[in-house]
Amino acid sequence: MIQLIVFLPLLAAIVAGLSNRAFGIALPKAVTTGALFVSAGLSWPIFLGFLFGEQTAYVAPVFNWVTSGTMVFDWALRVDSLTAVMLVVITSVSALVHLYSWGYMSEDPDQPRFFAYLSLFTFAMLMLVTADNLVQMFFGWEGVGLASYLLIGFWFRKPSANAAAIKAFVVNRVGDLGFMLGIFGTYLVFQTVSIPEILAAAPGMAGSTIGFLGHRFDTMTVLCLLLFVGAMGKSAQLGLHTWLPDAMEGPTPVSALIHAATMVTAGVFMVCRLSPMFATSPTALGFITFIGAATCLFAATVGTVQNDIKRVIAYSTCSQLGYMFFAAGVGAYGAAMFHLFTHAFFKALLFLGAGSVIHAMHHEQDMRFYGGLRKHIPITFWAMMMGTLAITGVGIYWIHAGFAGFHSKDAILEAAFARGGTSQLAFYVGVFAALLTSFYSWRLMFLTFWGKPRWANSEHIQHAVHDAHGHGHDHHHDHAPAAEDAGHTPDVHAPGAHDLGDGTAGYHPHESPWSMRLPLIILSLGAVLAGFVFNHWFIQPESNEAFWNNAIYFDEHLMHAMHEVPLWVKLSATVVMLLGLGTAWLTYIRHPEFPAKFADMFRVLYRFLLNKWYFDELYNVVFVKPAFWFGRLFWKKGDEGTIDRFGPNGSAALVKFGSGVAARVQTGYLYTYAFVMLLGLTAVVTWAITR
Repeated sequence: MIQLIVFLPLLAAIVAGLSNRAFGIALPKAVTTGALFVSAGLSWPIFLGFLFGEQTAYVAPVFNWVTSGTMVFDWALRVDSLTAVMLVVITSVSALVHLYSWGYMSEDPDQPRFFAYLSLFTFAMLMLVTADNLVQMFFGWEGVGLASYLLIGFWFRKPSANAAAIKAFVVNRVGDLGFMLGIFGTYLVFQTVSIPEILAAAPGMAGSTIGFLGHRFDTMTVLCLLLFVGAMGKSAQLGLHTWLPDAMEGPTPVSALIHAATMVTAGVFMVCRLSPMFATSPTALGFITFIGAATCLFAATVGTVQNDIKRVIAYSTCSQLGYMFFAAGVGAYGAAMFHLFTHAFFKALLFLGAGSVIHAMHHEQDMRFYGGLRKHIPITFWAMMMGTLAITGVGIYWIHAGFAGFHSKDAILEAAFARGGTSQLAFYVGVFAALLTSFYSWRLMFLTFWGKPRWANSEHIQHAVHDAHGHGHDHHHDHAPAAEDAGHTPDVHAPGAHDLGDGTAGYHPHESPWSMRLPLIILSLGAVLAGFVFNHWFIQPESNEAFWNNAIYFDEHLMHAMHEVPLWVKLSATVVMLLGLGTAWLTYIRHPEFPAKFADMFRVLYRFLLNKWYFDELYNVVFVKPAFWFGRLFWKKGDEGTIDRFGPNGSAALVKFGSGVAARVQTGYLYTYAFVMLLGLTAVVTWAITR
């Protein structure tokens, strides 16, 4: 069964990739979507089997892979409770994204290529989460990197899409270098790449040291930090996060797949899979906690001022990943995986809901040109409402009922507080980030679905009106307008627009087709129920250890302590959620003029956040420009000025000079050759006489 789950998406990707327009568009769409629904259908029984104790962990060998000296390992598929969680997340979200893409990509002529890339992406992620050894995990790790490059740059005729794809590829290569060094070091220390053997031997290596450059370092700290650098790249943690917002250049279904279920969760999964290794190094765990909390705060602050609806959700992803990592850093691996599980449903829902809004608004992504959409696209509105209630953590503590984020995010905050010491700093950062999460999430909802329509000022909506009258303008999917002051909302009535009395300039939004609406409805159920239904197995002490069954490191003391924290700790996330909701309502519904005043009053802070803490500008100065300078230096002075000058160009010049001299000598006249012979004869006679 596990072989079918993993390899069906690969087979479907091959069929779709080899198809061309001669076979039509329907075949690759049907094959890839059908394969993913079959994989999802086979994954859920495995997951439920682990939940109810009917399934035990096993390894399914595929074939012998490498035999090189003492390094011997097979290609094998490992299935345990951790794998089961990832299987349902990946296949379920991917299947719904495939179905959603039937409607969203219906006008794109390259649909076979798109669906082939989606299925390839899913296969690579499935290979990663079923890996039984580090080399196989690295295969899947690089596979999702390749697939993300192909999908982010899917519209390769757009320079911005190409730039975003290259940026994602290059930034991830930095992280992957650390991951490779971590794998090399792990093999050097443990003499195996088998994950079960490494995890079994890891506690015995605690406290040991390794020599490097004349110094001794803690062995497990070095290995864990190197491995975590790889996780920072894949999961867009602070420092290696810059590729993630630019990934919005890909089609919206790609964003949902990358951000919810595949690439960005790979780092969290890897840390949890190798959690017995990380548990041996308090230094590495402290670093992970710090990076996770810092990422959580950074992304939440930036998300509050973004205007592009997809970028708001992208920074939300970055922030939520920070929660997962600092949960792992404090030792609450079950809580980290629980949030990964619930986040997959509500984040996929938010991205696909945003895609439905973009579809309705003729590919306009700037929220300042939305407004009043809840009556025009009610299914999309209610779906995004469910996603917003889930991500902001709406729930009632006393009856232990709430949306998905209420259970998983609160568990992370409680674990951070219960761990004590410096981990409590992550708790306070997480609470503040929860306040910002509530604010920017409700800001998105209010700007999009409430207020007066502001569509008249949108260039794309104007183009849509012109198209209806036969003017014909080319449009690009998922157009991202230039960032401007979020506080300055466009006037409702655009000069020269044909106003129908409601500020809509002759254009009325429309609900998406059912192929897009059905995934929204299904994911809404996940956003509502995932936390309430499954928290018993993920984080409750009485069943948590039995469910995970050594698939992750289990800290029994922490699991009990996190449920015994003070009441104010348990209520803190709910309180700040209400504060964020109230602030967003006051500033975008009650007093909509306030954001512009705030932006003018705190312009330095506002520009700092709008420009994403100037990370891109800093990297441009520190890395990009010096790299280009060195590149030009080696190109002009090295390649052209030295190698070409004295190599091929120099040889060619020498041959040309020699041939010129020879051409002068070879005149073709008999007396010239006789004269040369006479000179030669004279020289020989002279030499013979003077010996």
